[in-house]
Amino acid sequence: MKIAIYGRSGSTSVVPYVDLLIAELKKAGIESLLYHPFYNYLKHNSNIALTKNTFTSHDELKGNVDFLFTLGGDGTMLDTISLVRDSGIPIVGINTGRLGFLATISKDDIAKCVETILQGRYDIDQRSLIRLETNTPIFGEVNYALNEITIHKKDSSTMIIIHTYLNGEFLNSYWADGLIIATPTGSTAYSLSCGGPIIFPRSGNFVITPISPHNLNVRPVILSDSNTITFEVEGRSSYFLVTLDSRTEIIDSSVQLAVRKENFEINLLRLNNENYLTTLRNKLMWGLDTRN
Repeated sequence: MKIAIYGRSGSTSVVPYVDLLIAELKKAGIESLLYHPFYNYLKHNSNIALTKNTFTSHDELKGNVDFLFTLGGDGTMLDTISLVRDSGIPIVGINTGRLGFLATISKDDIAKCVETILQGRYDIDQRSLIRLETNTPIFGEVNYALNEITIHKKDSSTMIIIHTYLNGEFLNSYWADGLIIATPTGSTAYSLSCGGPIIFPRSGNFVITPISPHNLNVRPVILSDSNTITFEVEGRSSYFLVTLDSRTEIIDSSVQLAVRKENFEINLLRLNNENYLTTLRNKLMWGLDTRN
């Protein structure tokens, strides 16, 4: 078995848990690879002997590793989408951040997690992706997202108008700060904070959620992910932002935008005592009486 480890440089709080993970893997006789920029950071901050086996790209992982561990929060886990791509490598999210809807495994359960994987006592949670197609290349080969695609105004002063079409048929013109097109996974992220609904994984849907719409009767819309959604954007400014998860580019109104479901999925590893319902209850604190 071979395991890749990914993390972001600059966070000293994650270092003890990386050390613990590497120690547990060595104890179990599991070979590990470190993301090269993360390795360069750790070698000046870690207290243990680090493996010198590193990786920097998708090509070095596909067909070469069994799992990819991430240490951080959900944002760190989203970074790895460009590394895993269509390889099917399960992502194991160790949560050293805050909320952790995706990175659901506690940093205190690292030893237990390694043991569970060795014993094969885990579940694979398949998550759909959303793809952005444009008439000019913007995001290169990684033109897809796990959470959402967002169209947003660039300037702070004026709204934009986003004319939206489903399979070529006019849906609505959104006068707003922006528009979120989220997957079921992304329904508990940015979309949720803008009043969007929670959608269960595997439901086969997208949700279109406006950001600060000018018309108060405009509400989020749930639709089948078999639709192709296209957009025309206009506003006082010639430029606006397009975001795939945490990656953002500035484009102008000449760029044609179309969104559809990606033709492959991402695999997330969950321990057997975890499922989507327990994640919702724990992270959203359902049933918690704050008076206690």
